[in-house]
Amino acid sequence: MQFAQWLLYNISAIPLCIMIVVVSGAFSVTGLLIVRRYVPNHRLKTHHDIAGPIFATLGVVYAVLLAFVVVIAWQSFNESNVNVEKEANRLTDLVRDSGPFAQPFKDEMNKLASEYTRSVIDDEWKTMARGESSPRTREVVRKIEALYDGYSPRTDTERIFFAESIRKLNELCELRRSRLIDSKIGIHPVLWLVLILGAITTISFTYFFGSENFNAQIMMVVLLSTLLALILFTILVFDFPFTGDVSVSPQAFKEMLKY
Repeated sequence: MQFAQWLLYNISAIPLCIMIVVVSGAFSVTGLLIVRRYVPNHRLKTHHDIAGPIFATLGVVYAVLLAFVVVIAWQSFNESNVNVEKEANRLTDLVRDSGPFAQPFKDEMNKLASEYTRSVIDDEWKTMARGESSPRTREVVRKIEALYDGYSPRTDTERIFFAESIRKLNELCELRRSRLIDSKIGIHPVLWLVLILGAITTISFTYFFGSENFNAQIMMVVLLSTLLALILFTILVFDFPFTGDVSVSPQAFKEMLKY
């Protein structure tokens, strides 16, 4: 389990958000106080002509990076949600397409579909929060595959529905594998390092500016650090779509039980 996923798994969203904001604010104020203790205000003002354009460029570069990562994280989260809906739909299709098949195949398929759905909701959704798969669900998948492997269509109608069912079964398995992969692979640690160092650099650069109203400068630095912390928190909660309070819901599978 990655450290980011560990945080989401063990700490609720609101306390985690507060913790990140407080740590960021404490760092920014502490750094500013240290700089102003050893570097007088009038010396900092002499660097404004140079520091201003550099800080503007730095801000634009980091803002572009943040925007890019936020979009990627949200798209990945949304794609995981769509894949869950597709997986539930494929399972529904398998149940519906088993109608033309002879007994006891049809009843067995209905039973396994219900077992698969309940194992995903009750078991695998909990294990995915830790980035793991469920042995119970994996066993149900093997039973479904064995059911189709052991069945021989007898009529042309059965052959048509059987071929279509095999295609949908393969899609179901692929969507489940994608769901399991999404549950444990987030943003690469190197990119997280770049994001955190970028935030530290951006906040630290504000120390090169001197203001006559020191309290106002403290407030501006705190607001900047809070904004960066909230953006990083947003990326974090979307990073692992099946972990934490902000996660993909198994509602699509719950609807399957009503089908």
